[in-house]
Amino acid sequence: MFTPKYPRPDTAPMPASTPPVTYSPSVYHPTAYVPVPVPAAPATNRPAVQLTPGSMLTLAAGGGALVMVVGAVLVSMLLAVAVTAASVAVCAAVVRSILKSDHR
Repeated sequence: MFTPKYPRPDTAPMPASTPPVTYSPSVYHPTAYVPVPVPAAPATNRPAVQLTPGSMLTLAAGGGALVMVVGAVLVSMLLAVAVTAASVAVCAAVVRSILKSDHR
C-alpha cells in the first residue's frame, strides 16, 4: 500500500524495417548583439535625504518615544504573567489546604 507504483518500462520491440534515428548538430550563426543605449538620469547636486537639525531632533524624539512605548508594553506583559502565576499559586495552596483538611 505504501510502496511507490512505477510505470512498466516500454518493452515493445522495434520493427526491423525502421532505421535508427541519428541527429546531426545544426550550424549556429550568431548575430552581433547591440544593446540599446539608455539615457542617463540627470545629475543633482543635493543629497537624496536632507537632514536638518530640526528633523534630526524629531527623528531622535520619535525613536525615543517608540522605545518607551515598546518597553511599557513588554513590562505590562511581564507583569500580567507574574500576577497570573501568583494567583495560580495562591489557588493551588487553597485547594491543597482544602483537600488536606478533607483527609482528616
